[in-house]
Amino acid sequence: EYKVVSKQVEGLKLYNAQKRIQIQAQLDLMDKLDEQLVQVVVMQRQIPPLAGKMLDSLETFIKLDTPFRAEERRARVDLVRSSMSKPKVTASEQVRQVLEAYNIEAEYGRKIDTYKDTIIIDGQDREVNILRVGRMVLAYQTTDLDETGIWNKETNSWESLPGRYQRPVRDGISMAKKLKTVDMLELPIPAAEVIQ
Repeated sequence: EYKVVSKQVEGLKLYNAQKRIQIQAQLDLMDKLDEQLVQVVVMQRQIPPLAGKMLDSLETFIKLDTPFRAEERRARVDLVRSSMSKPKVTASEQVRQVLEAYNIEAEYGRKIDTYKDTIIIDGQDREVNILRVGRMVLAYQTTDLDETGIWNKETNSWESLPGRYQRPVRDGISMAKKLKTVDMLELPIPAAEVIQ
């Protein structure tokens, strides 16, 4: 009887030793999780100001950029800004919305686009078709195809183009509307700035 009980006691000692190791590992894991929880709280406090700064930078970029789809772009920033002030919007959702706005702005640089707009040409409001080729060219053509022009970044104004650009701009508008297959376009591209 003594031998049987001794073997049981010996087995229980081994079992208890294993359980102590497991319990210690769980306690160590709990300590790590507590540390991570503190870091998460700190990060949650830092994310909203960072998202706000990112949104401010994006807004400044849009103001300084070529003026295409200006109302739509400003409205997107305003929408994200208004959602950031809502208490139900989590920090992660705020960052997601800001990054999505950045992504949309980045896409503008890689695509060809056209839309109707009213711009001021020689002091008069004119309805035109706008052609945007990435961020390189922003051109217009009046709806009657009478005048073609381009946005001049240096003067921040629209300038007329010679007649030889009428057809390439018209073709570019057709390509952007997917009415014509994409092909080469002969458009004036402003010279790059030289940084000294």
